[in-house]
This record gives sequence, structure tokens and C-alpha cells, in this order.
Amino acid sequence: MKNVLMVCLGNICRSPAAEGFFRHLIKEHRLPIDVDSAGTSDYHIGEAPDPRMQQVMLSRGIDISALRGRQVNAADFERFDHIYAMDGSNFAHLTSLAEQCAPEHAHKVELFLQTLHRDNRSEPEEVPDPYFGGQAGFEACVDLIQRGAVKRIEQFKE
Repeated sequence: MKNVLMVCLGNICRSPAAEGFFRHLIKEHRLPIDVDSAGTSDYHIGEAPDPRMQQVMLSRGIDISALRGRQVNAADFERFDHIYAMDGSNFAHLTSLAEQCAPEHAHKVELFLQTLHRDNRSEPEEVPDPYFGGQAGFEACVDLIQRGAVKRIEQFKE
């Protein structure tokens, strides 16, 4: 069983969407993977995902309404085999935290879209935060997350 953690800033937009897509794909492909999500900040602990993100995900057949925000902690570096940051800022935060509390696990931290970008340089390396944008920003964000999730799941199937 592999354990995967999706991480963004507040754990109410990007990382719950990534968790939702992973859960959907894990079930579809019957893969032995457990997935969770967290935020690097404590802004939204205990809160449901942003209603705009819930709406976009639901329009794609994935319900993330039961997920609740939590903050990354030191134990996550022990528990998870792969820790995917949605952007460079969260990657830097996670790397710093790992170096402070679990340096032997710092290698587990990667940018979520890293493999997608490596295979196609026209793909972005980061998932932009849609929080302060409009509906189009949430749609574009979810498009990227979906492509990234499919690519990551392909890796686990190999």
C-alpha cells in the first residue's frame, strides 16, 4: 500500500481537488493507494473545501464535500511515501519542514505537476491558486489537477 499526500496552502482548493481525483482514479483502477490532503498553513483547519471548488469537482462527478482542512505535521513525513506540493512556495515550505523534523524523508516531497511538465514542457510546473480568481480560474485549476492526477496514477500502475 502506497500513501500519498496532496498539499497546498490552505487545504480548501487545490489539494482537496487532487485528493478527490486520486480517490476517483484509485477506485477506477483498483490500486492499493491511500490518499490524503493537507495545507501548509493553519488558515482553514476543520473547514470543508471552498464551495467553488466543490462545484467544479461535482460537475466532473467527484464529491469532495466531506473532506476537511488540516495542516501538515511532522508525522506526515513518516506516514506518506509521496508528498506532492501544488506550487513552489508550498514545496519550499515542505522541504524546509522536512529538513527540520525528518531530513531522511525530504526526498518524498515533489511538485505535483513535475512529471507532467517534464514530459511536456508546455505544461506548467505549478498548479495556480484559484482562491482569489473567478470561476474560470477554478476550472483551469481543476483541468491541470486532473491531468496531473492521471499522469501520477499512470506511474503507480507501472
